Amino acid sequence: MEDQVSEPRLVLVFSGKRKSGKDYVTDWILERLGPQVCCILRLSGPLKQQYAQEQGLDLDQLLGPGPYKEQYRADMIQWGETRRNQDPGYFCRLATRGAQQPVWVVSDARRLSDLQWFQSEFPKQTRSVRVQSSEETRKQRGWSFTAGVDDAESECGLDSGVEFDWTITNEDDAPSLEEQLQPILKLAEGGADR
Repeated sequence: MEDQVSEPRLVLVFSGKRKSGKDYVTDWILERLGPQVCCILRLSGPLKQQYAQEQGLDLDQLLGPGPYKEQYRADMIQWGETRRNQDPGYFCRLATRGAQQPVWVVSDARRLSDLQWFQSEFPKQTRSVRVQSSEETRKQRGWSFTAGVDDAESECGLDSGVEFDWTITNEDDAPSLEEQLQPILKLAEGGADR
């Protein structure tokens, strides 16, 4: 079984807290670069697919933003941790299978092992990006602290000890995304060589 269809030119690994706007920012990049150049890889997709299959749950609802996903989130996190402990690259390999575009945008790295896997597999191509928003902004977007979720490794694993290549502030009073993402878009359009 082949895990990689093609070697990417650039791998942008995004992380951030729940409701920081990771999906919004990565969708924005996809919109600017286009689907011929860029693809979004979601590590949570294969995790949720496997979890739904094993537990007999509705995958579409697990992939959505609603209360169904929140009902299973803590158990799904624990289930995913068990899988990662057995094989740290398991979900990364599943997410990258079939990706053919030259620019890969990983929208939801949550643990150091996620970032390390991409840095190990694609050392010259991988760049890390942190999306941050204040707690107040995240609350306005529907976030509220959930014990066992917001204090778990899946939310805190990349909070410290990582030097990100870029940090994007996703707030109304921050510089525009266009301005903040310009260096990333330039790199993506021009290739991954530094």
